[in-house]
Amino acid sequence: MDKPRLAWAITGSGHYIEECIAFLMTLDAVDLYISPAGEEVLKMYGIQLNDVRSKMSVYRDKAASAPPVGLFYKGYYHTFVMAPTTSNTVAKCVLGIADTLVTNLYSQAGKCRIPSIVYPCDIAPEMETTAPGGKVMVYPRKIDLEGTDKLRQFEYTTVVDSVGELVTAVQARLASLA
Repeated sequence: MDKPRLAWAITGSGHYIEECIAFLMTLDAVDLYISPAGEEVLKMYGIQLNDVRSKMSVYRDKAASAPPVGLFYKGYYHTFVMAPTTSNTVAKCVLGIADTLVTNLYSQAGKCRIPSIVYPCDIAPEMETTAPGGKVMVYPRKIDLEGTDKLRQFEYTTVVDSVGELVTAVQARLASLA
């Protein structure tokens, strides 16, 4: 390893996933971690995993103990990004549940004082999001919005509310490391 990399995780949310992937594909020195639901969502949106693999390493959630989390302890990653992130994953992170590859990565990043940037799918009481057929309106539940608000209070965590904020936060983090 020449220098630390960025770790990016995709969960089962389709919330502006095409825009998130488009930005992800512009980055260098990044590894992608994908949940089983994330893999399903990519297919639903017509995003080919092989296209992503041509640009970066892709790790899938296939082991019970999530072995890649040890890379955080070895200084392999400087930043962890979860984008887009389901309300289920946000809820688990808020409760400290680390029972999947993605939630374990978030937990271990925090324990190693490595900054995380999270783009949750539930950010407002009424919002437009993307579905495989186009844009739709959704109305997140109070509990989902509370999870997002609680995550904003976590140390080493930046929660963003749009793809634009995601791009800005990741670029600022990368610039701070240059």
